[in-house]
Amino acid sequence: MSKIAVIGFGSLLWDLDDLAPKVSGKWKMYEGPVLPLEFSLVSRKRHFALALVIDYLDGAPCPTCVIDSIRSDISASVVDLAERERMAPSNIGFIDRASGQSHSHRKETQETFWRWIKDSDYSGAVWTDGERNFETLTGKRFSLQTAQDHLWSLKGVSLEEARRYIREAPSKVETPLRKALEDSPWWNHEPKD
Repeated sequence: MSKIAVIGFGSLLWDLDDLAPKVSGKWKMYEGPVLPLEFSLVSRKRHFALALVIDYLDGAPCPTCVIDSIRSDISASVVDLAERERMAPSNIGFIDRASGQSHSHRKETQETFWRWIKDSDYSGAVWTDGERNFETLTGKRFSLQTAQDHLWSLKGVSLEEARRYIREAPSKVETPLRKALEDSPWWNHEPKD
């Protein structure tokens, strides 16, 4: 029977949302492929907090995590993840060992997944394959400074969500922005109620 991996590196790990009944078992921490990740996605779903995305310009190599889909059909797994992410299926990457088909916005990502799946017992994998949008939504080039300026501009629930998302990301997801924030007194200061 086909076994399909759902790859996670961000909020999927602590918030399966409506994907929960469509996966089984627990997360296999850091058993997925290593991908270049950075918090360079401005997430409307997360009140304009910065979210993780596969980023070949500013990302750092980070291990990803794996949970098993209950599906044996890759297209059903793609739809499941797209529904959870509230995005079009075209923004979900996949590889299917049986058919030899794959989809990703970047050839490098497909190649990484093909290398990974060859050494796994999975017949396929799906992952969130969105593209960074920091420049589009802020009008500024992503850098450690402009990313921190964006976070600084957030208030209320947006700032709370930004802090929660970056703090809850898996501990081995050590991106340049996350490292910079570790040393930031402002970022680590808890506001008083």
